[in-house]
Amino acid sequence: MIRQAKGKTPRRPPPKKPSNNQKDPVGVYCRVRPLGADDEECCIEVISNTTIQLHAPDGLKANRNGEYKETQYSFKKVFGIKTSQRELFEDVAKPLVEDLIHCKNGLLFTYGVTGSGKTHTMTGSPGQGGLLPRSLDMIFNSIGPYQAKRYVFKPDDKNGMEVQNQVDALLDRQKRDSQTTVPKTPTTRRIDPEFADMISPEEACKADGVDEDSSYSVFVSYIEIYNNYIYDLLEETPFDPIKPKPPQSKILREDQNHNMYVAGCTEVEVKSTEEAFEVFWRGQKKRRIANTQLNRESSRSHSVFIVKLAQAPLDADGDNVLQDKNQVNVSQLCLVDLAGSERTSRTRAEGSRLREAGNINQSLMTLRTCIEVLRENQMCGTNKMVPYRDSKVTHLFKNYFDGEGKVRMVVCVNPKADDYEETLLVMRFAEMTQEVEVARPVDRPICGFAAGRRQRNQAFKEELTRRLEERGGPVDGEFPTVLNQLLQSFPPLPPCEISGPNDDVTLPRLIEALEKRHKIRQMMIEEYNKTANMLKSVLQEQDSNILSKENFIQEQRGKLGEKDKMIQNQKNEIDRLEKKSKMLEYKIDILQKTTNIYEEDKRSLQQELESREQRLQRELSEKRRMESRMQGMVTDAKLKWEKECERRVNAKQLEMQNKLWVKDEKLKQLKAIVTEGKTENRQPQRPSREKDKVPPKRSASPSPVPTGPPVRPLHRRSHSAGGERWVDHKPTSNVDLDTVLQPNIPNAIKVNAPNEKALSKCDKYVLTHQEVASDGEIQTKLIKGEVFKTRGGGQSVQFTDIETLKQENPVAASRKRRSSETDPDGEPMEGDWTDVETRCSVAVEMRAGSNLGPGYQHHGYPK
Repeated sequence: MIRQAKGKTPRRPPPKKPSNNQKDPVGVYCRVRPLGADDEECCIEVISNTTIQLHAPDGLKANRNGEYKETQYSFKKVFGIKTSQRELFEDVAKPLVEDLIHCKNGLLFTYGVTGSGKTHTMTGSPGQGGLLPRSLDMIFNSIGPYQAKRYVFKPDDKNGMEVQNQVDALLDRQKRDSQTTVPKTPTTRRIDPEFADMISPEEACKADGVDEDSSYSVFVSYIEIYNNYIYDLLEETPFDPIKPKPPQSKILREDQNHNMYVAGCTEVEVKSTEEAFEVFWRGQKKRRIANTQLNRESSRSHSVFIVKLAQAPLDADGDNVLQDKNQVNVSQLCLVDLAGSERTSRTRAEGSRLREAGNINQSLMTLRTCIEVLRENQMCGTNKMVPYRDSKVTHLFKNYFDGEGKVRMVVCVNPKADDYEETLLVMRFAEMTQEVEVARPVDRPICGFAAGRRQRNQAFKEELTRRLEERGGPVDGEFPTVLNQLLQSFPPLPPCEISGPNDDVTLPRLIEALEKRHKIRQMMIEEYNKTANMLKSVLQEQDSNILSKENFIQEQRGKLGEKDKMIQNQKNEIDRLEKKSKMLEYKIDILQKTTNIYEEDKRSLQQELESREQRLQRELSEKRRMESRMQGMVTDAKLKWEKECERRVNAKQLEMQNKLWVKDEKLKQLKAIVTEGKTENRQPQRPSREKDKVPPKRSASPSPVPTGPPVRPLHRRSHSAGGERWVDHKPTSNVDLDTVLQPNIPNAIKVNAPNEKALSKCDKYVLTHQEVASDGEIQTKLIKGEVFKTRGGGQSVQFTDIETLKQENPVAASRKRRSSETDPDGEPMEGDWTDVETRCSVAVEMRAGSNLGPGYQHHGYPK
């Protein structure tokens, strides 16, 4: 068993509304106000009666093309600075008033920035009445002769109307007349000069096609939406000058037809244009007082003036209003003056003004969001929820966008340059609003009474009055009817006076006459019954015919309904395809724009690529030129240093030969002194200088000393002549020396560069290295090592010993080279005596699978 939660009333299903697929776009109009001064800069230009153009003022930034961006916006109609209030009313508000009289709703609101002329457009000024007073004047000019008496229609406080009987309406009128605060007749009161002469008599207009068989009443209400709260401007509240009470806010409710209304709002019945506008001006004065008390501007709130028109058909006699609530039709026209949109950064609002501006901008933003969602749902076929409840303005008028009436908007713009950015946002919103479509309101059903009841009743009353005036009063017995004719057809009754107790003639004669009359009556009854039966049979036959015809009509209606459904389905399919076509066209436009953007980007990138390629080619050519230049410089420097080195070597060699010659001379002199031998004094020839002597060719090994016989050095067997297999690594840069002692390793694989194949076949490795010693001679080093396999699958060499093969001059003393140089004073600087044996050995590892030749990893091990 399913139980329903307590305290929650199930939502009533909405009443089934007649389907209507005809939609009209929201009518958006634009009105341009004149500039305040002739020297002000203008940013708006009227191109045609439907198009305006905006151009940025001089102080704003230019777009990326370097030119000011000009934009054009189209409207249903554009009204320039010379447009009169009457012309604006004829095009914008007059069709809404005609729809109001024909039981259709309407919504008209003005939108724009602060100071753009919204209030002047809606209210106007003396001699230049705006849309509101002109609408009221047209309503009363149209329904004036057909208005019901006051209090015949009475609001039921649930957004509906009730019809009171004549007695209750009369009591309410007497109660109103007894109140001293309310003037009895609107024509005798003094008209407020602030709204006097709003409309001249020659500008008055009226609607056509007013139903004369209906009775009308007009009710007005005036509310204000401030900081997202609703206040009633017509509510009668006691005024306390010492401690004034703030007004109480109202709430929104939904009636049985799911239409939104302001609960508890005052609705005043008015009977003339002056009385209606006086009520409006009373609300305006209350609004001004509230603005003064709260220290705010009138443009900081939304004002809504609601005109309700109640109409009901007359009864069959055409005299009184039909006492049936279901026959009462209520239509309303909402005239909305929205608050001005502005940027707080430009107005520099602070505190409460900043909060007011934030609430206003939030409500206007909610209106824009609702319009955007409606547009997206209609164009893309989506079913997104429209956020009407986010703001009181959109929540109150959501029924109009759902198809309860026409919607029209007047966009007021100020052409001065200071409002350019705000005006640009207003134009974008107006352009988007025009794309929203609202379902066309359907016609209300009418009663089944014959037309012309009011005229017939009026004619009958006039004729009756005329006859009474002719005869001086009513005459009795002048109503010949069928009953009198029937009574005259009966036989006359005999005299009924009895002459005496013995009179036996009068009563039998009377009885005979009554019996004749009874017989005639019976005959007439039989004839009546016969005629009635015949008429009954005829009626039954007619009923059967009517029933068969109704069945046929019902069948035809069923077929017609099927056809209508088929047509409706086809229309829906057409609408869907049209929406899809619009969407595809929209997507095609977007893709075309995207393609154009990509094409432009492609061209710009190609140009950039070409420029970069040209720059790269220039850089490459510059690089090659620099490389050739550097190579030439390196070659020149190399040749220069080679010549310098050769010069220094020759100089050093000449110096050493001179020293050697001096030593030889000294030795010879010492030998001569010791031996005391007589020798011939012969002057030794000194070697020529470097510039006079041709330098001998330097060989890889020094030439033998000519002072003594050559000494054959002892042959030392190399330690590398073992039984192991060796890899003999001799670089191609080594020089062949003509020495007696040469390294000789049997059973060795000779290579110019180490490789994995040779290392894998041997377990010993030797590297023959040549370098120039400190004395200028070439010495040969044999660097030996052992070959190991590594975890990576390669071969690793660990050096273990170094042998040095060096040629020396027998007369020169052997010495070791210091690792540090001497200072200018000849004192040795810090350093240690080093030789080749004290250096660290190096391990060389070659990775397996390398295609680039052997790779080396150096590991230092102390000897």
